[in-house]
Parts: sequence; C-alpha cells; structure tokens
Amino acid sequence: MSAALTARPLKKLHDITREQIERAVLVGIEVGAREVIDADESMAELHALAQSAGVEPVGAVTQKLKAADPRTFIGRGKVAEVRELAVARGAALAIFDDSLTAAQARNLESELKLRVIDRSQLILDIFAQRARSVAGKLEVEIAQLTYLQPRLTRQWTHLSRVRGGGSGAGMAGTRGPGETQLEVDRRKIRERLMRLRARLGEVQRTRGIQRARRLQVPYPTVALAGYTNSGKSTLMNALTDADVEVANRPFSTLDPTIRRLKLPGNITAMLADTVGFIHRLPHALVEAFKATLEEVRTASVLLHVVDSSSPLAPERMTIVDRTLAEIGAGATPRIVVMNKIDLPGAVARPSDGFDMVAISALSCEGLGRLLDAIARHVAVTRQEISVTLPAQRGDLVAMARRDGEVLSEEYHDGQVSMRARVSAPVAGRLRKAELAGTASGAR
Repeated sequence: MSAALTARPLKKLHDITREQIERAVLVGIEVGAREVIDADESMAELHALAQSAGVEPVGAVTQKLKAADPRTFIGRGKVAEVRELAVARGAALAIFDDSLTAAQARNLESELKLRVIDRSQLILDIFAQRARSVAGKLEVEIAQLTYLQPRLTRQWTHLSRVRGGGSGAGMAGTRGPGETQLEVDRRKIRERLMRLRARLGEVQRTRGIQRARRLQVPYPTVALAGYTNSGKSTLMNALTDADVEVANRPFSTLDPTIRRLKLPGNITAMLADTVGFIHRLPHALVEAFKATLEEVRTASVLLHVVDSSSPLAPERMTIVDRTLAEIGAGATPRIVVMNKIDLPGAVARPSDGFDMVAISALSCEGLGRLLDAIARHVAVTRQEISVTLPAQRGDLVAMARRDGEVLSEEYHDGQVSMRARVSAPVAGRLRKAELAGTASGAR
C-alpha cells in the first residue's frame, strides 16, 4: 500500500521527551439543540482524550453556529483564529471535536497549514496504542481502514504535481495517474479488509470454542460495562485480584479480562471487564469491537458502573444505555453500580427500575452488598433438582458443589440421592446422567 495511505500515529508519551510531545489546538462548535453532553463538557472530554493519546493541548477555540460550515466546518474567521493560536503556541496539530468530511479536512489542512484530525481519528489512535490481544489489534485496524475508505481522496492531493501518460501539460494528462493510483489503493484497502475480517472471524470461532468449554462447567457471566474512566478496572481488581492496569485516563482497558468470582451461596461466576464507552464513540469502532464486546452481549448480568462523583453521571448513563442497545445488550438484566461514593459530590442517583448499589471500589466500601445483589440475580436462574446417580459419579456431585449448593446427599445400595440448587445447564447434565444410569441398570 502506498506510503501516502499510512496513518501517522500520534506520539506516545513514554517514547518521547517533553520537548517532543506533539502540541495541539482543540476546536469545537455548538450547533442547534443541546446534545446529551453539551459543547463545553465535550471539549473537556476531548482535552482528556488528547492527553491520553500523548498529545499536549495548548489552546482551544469554540464557536456557536446554526450549522457547521460545509467547507471548513468552523468558518473563515475561526480558521484564521485557529491558525494564529497554533502559531503562537507552537502547535502542529488541530483536533476537531466532531467528525470531519474528507473535503473539510482537506480544506482545513490547506488553510491552517497544520495536520488535522477529528474526534473519531483520535479515539482510533488511542485504541491502536492500547490494543494488546490479536483480536483487539485486528478490530482496531478494521475500524481504521473502514474510517479511511471514504476519505481516500484527501490523501492524494500531492498527485496534482504528477504528469500523466500524454506529452502535454494539460489537466487531462495530470489527472490520470492520481485517479489510477486512487483506485489501486481503494482496491488494496478492500482486499486488506477482507483478509482482516476473515482472520477476525477465525479469532471469534476460537473464542466461541473457549466459551463452549466454559459452559461445560457452566458458570454464569457477569460483565462490567460503563463510561470510560468510571472505575471498572479498579472494581475488577477489588473483586477478583485480577491485577488489571488502572489509570486515571480514558480507555486504559481495551482487551477483555475474565476472572472467576465467588459469590454468596456457594455460587461461582465469571467476571468480565471490557472497553469502556464514550460520547460519540465512532460507529466503525463499535462495529469492529463487537467481538471484544461479545462477553457483554452474552452476559447473564451486567454491572453498569457509574462514576457517582461526576456531575455528568446522568448523561453518561444515557450514553452507556444507548451503546448497550446498539450492541444488542439492551435487554440484559443489570445492576447499576454507583462507584466512587467516597469522593466529594458523589450522589447515588435513581437507576430507572434497575437494582442499584452504592460502592467505592478503591476503599472496598459496599462490596459485600454488591456481591449479595449479584448472587440474587444469578440465583433467579438456578433450579432445585433431586436426582439419583451411580455412587461412582463423584465428578457430578463435585460439579454440583462447584456450580451451586448441594442441599442433601445420601448414599445407599451403590447410589447417591442428591438434592441441589444449580444452574440450568448443570441441572440438565445431572438429569441426563440420571437417565443414563437408569437405562444402564435396566439392561
């Protein structure tokens, strides 16, 4: 693929000195009716995202408009203001808080004399820096190429200096090579996407096999979901000693982590932590990351973790609810976990009919109440059964103990009569073993 198509990654903080950190001017507009997150709050979030990507924001320009300018997004006057601010602050990058069209980005780079990216590109860059698993890296590259496809014409402005097959200097001769190279690169991207999606499909099949194996010793899955930086990884560590990386920055966790969780009533579950959500999460990224988010989609119970100390908690809860619905997890039973209640300003807000538990994952306050609430949700799916099995099938008795609660156990005439409260899959296996034992005895 041509070098012109290679995305220039933002510089990582741990790779460079302070003098080398890329400086950026942040640009945003407020258009029409207020969104879930208003313009000032969205710009503050963009500032945090830029820092998370290893960029130093050195200024911001905002504007109220009836509609975005179709040519430069912000209008001629603001373009001049951004350019002057960038020169004064030594910035080489402009980050826009909304998605830009290919034409807008091309026009802005031409007039600002800066590299221009938008919010979606910034988030994709952060994901590219943080992805560690094979699936995560595949998903990020798919999202990046999907985002790049309709914007390819922006990459080829340099071809206006290339002459074509004719001997003359007319526009027809100049125009040809650019169009030819553009079509070549479009085809290469399509082919690359096909290969990546095929590889991701193989990874998904492998994960499906692993999930099926877990179901052989069937534990319910409890998945953590929530706005980025709400404390999901801290809660994961507090409940399971998972030693997941914890950082006060957006998207510190991308790849799924799954650990065993012991609940009251001798119930074992699997706790899964995945990527957090955010305002204006790129649709291409949501689509690509459905493999990573599979644990959320198939969970028995969701823990919707909320930063209760944030004044934006209600708006962020709405964004998470919308994203859960988008990935097909909107109807999954959930517990709203109001985290960070140890911080000033924390408020345990209503949860629209869902169970709500207030906790501090950092100080472990309220974790006992949370475990009780999870156990109650999981217990609803459990069945009480009575079976008679061959005494030598101690493996099945042990499985019932691991999965749930053995209420009674009596041995007589080479058989064990057991009454237990277990999950539906284990109940099915125990009944099947009982029938097999009965058939064997009849023969």
